[in-house]
Amino acid sequence: MMHAKSESDVTSLAASSPPRSPKRANYYVQSPSRESHEGGYKSSSMQATPVYNSPNESPSHPSYGRHSRSSSVSRFSGNLRDGGGRKGGDGERKVLNDKGWPECNVIEEEGPYEDLAGDSGLSRRCQVILGFLTFVLLFTVFCLIIWGAARPYEPEVIVKSLVMDDFYAGEGTDHSGVPTKMVTMNCSLHIAVYNPATMFGIHVTSGPIHLLYSEISIGVGQVRRYYQPRKSHRVVTAVIHGEKVPLYGAGGGLMLSSTGGSVPLTLDFDLTSRGYVIGKLVRVTHKVHVTCPVVVDVKKSKPIRFSKKACAVYKV
Repeated sequence: MMHAKSESDVTSLAASSPPRSPKRANYYVQSPSRESHEGGYKSSSMQATPVYNSPNESPSHPSYGRHSRSSSVSRFSGNLRDGGGRKGGDGERKVLNDKGWPECNVIEEEGPYEDLAGDSGLSRRCQVILGFLTFVLLFTVFCLIIWGAARPYEPEVIVKSLVMDDFYAGEGTDHSGVPTKMVTMNCSLHIAVYNPATMFGIHVTSGPIHLLYSEISIGVGQVRRYYQPRKSHRVVTAVIHGEKVPLYGAGGGLMLSSTGGSVPLTLDFDLTSRGYVIGKLVRVTHKVHVTCPVVVDVKKSKPIRFSKKACAVYKV
């Protein structure tokens, strides 16, 4: 049984309660339910969508503050869970939060992304050092290959002739006043050098060229250093000279007359050739020792020619 309100009651209620804004109408979205797909029939479910009074209340509106900056360096992992609080196909119960959004597992890792990216791989300094060492190794192997290819090209040395310009032996005294036989001589030696290398030229020089009598050097000369191109022949000349060289006891076997005589001598010298294949980084050096016996007629000035087998050539 209903009692009618008096006018005084209505007035008191209106004065005590604040004015209310007109209630906003809810709108509804109709979507096919999950059970309708599984059961083979279609049904409709009505779900109220809340109306928000301001854009800040909307879930899609981004918030700007300390929480948004700190969350920008966090990463999320895990599978999103469907709404409705129902179990999925694998038996896992799916939970909704208080705002109706699916929950997910959050793993927060503090720190900037630059630190994480710098941990992987080698640093730039290590890469530069590794590249330099690789270049040095490859260049060394290349130089060894070039050196091995140029090593077999040995120059060929042939003693061509010896021309005795002057030879005199007589009695005398050395610097201390000891009487002995003394020899003065002057001659020219001609040497042929052949460079068989096809990749580089050679620089040729010689050590002291000795003309020996009974193991005593009576004359000394030397070939001046020169450059010889690749695949070329050249004949060089060395002047051998000796003046008043004392023979001491060896002079007793030296018998000379006014009409001349034969004197057995020996040529002895070293010849060095050096080829620069790649500047001074790769160079090939060959050194030979040459020994030639020779008999000189002191009264004849004709050249003394040597055969190829007359001289012994040894590698040093």
